[in-house]
Amino acid sequence: MADDERRPLVAGNWKMNGLESSAAELRAIIAGAGRFSNKADFLVCPPFTLIAGFAALAKGSEVRIGGQNCHAEPSGAFTGEISAEMLEDAGAKAVIVGHSERRMYQRERDEDVRAKALAAHRAGLMAIVCVGETQEQRESGATLRVIGHQLTGSLPDKASAANLVVAYEPVWAIGTGLTPTTGDIAEVHNFIRERLVSRFGHGGEGIRILYGGSVKPSNAKELLSVRNVDGGLIGGASLKASDFLGIAAAALE
Repeated sequence: MADDERRPLVAGNWKMNGLESSAAELRAIIAGAGRFSNKADFLVCPPFTLIAGFAALAKGSEVRIGGQNCHAEPSGAFTGEISAEMLEDAGAKAVIVGHSERRMYQRERDEDVRAKALAAHRAGLMAIVCVGETQEQRESGATLRVIGHQLTGSLPDKASAANLVVAYEPVWAIGTGLTPTTGDIAEVHNFIRERLVSRFGHGGEGIRILYGGSVKPSNAKELLSVRNVDGGLIGGASLKASDFLGIAAAALE
């Protein structure tokens, strides 16, 4: 499958940012996303407190709402957690799992990420599984080995283009302003594609691979036009509609 046969996905991870007043930014994103309706899919992943309200606002628009994490179990005595079924009930269509910040701060292992991806599928959500290497791992030449291990351990069996997206985010490029070269990105994304095809057969050609890590309007066209880059997982720049839509415009027009 050629790159242009995979519909690009522009996804925003708001992390621990956003209050009810942030609905103004979502409205602006919804208003601006219409011009790209035949070119890409849009997803905004706000904090849990905003999901239901944002899903109601986005209903009938080009923008879908997602979560940033979920528990592996559908319910139970897990204080402070949220299940994939709860996300779906609130109106979410997708959930990010295995983000490097959770792997680092919550010490999530590949098997934990896999369990959460399976939970997403159980609830009918698309799982966005994140992988990526640290600066130390890159400098030691271990990038592909690390990512290969993460893919093997984190991706659920029987995944498909309909329920799985892989996001490559080099840990050292998240929020730092640093970005890998287009050659570095191409190497990793081609490697991920090969692994997806090896594991899922022809279906692996249809699974989208996003790039994330200091993407902004000024570099979006260069970064997101690399072969096997099917869109972006945008962090800080997704908090402002002007930046988020600017990235989409740079990459898609």
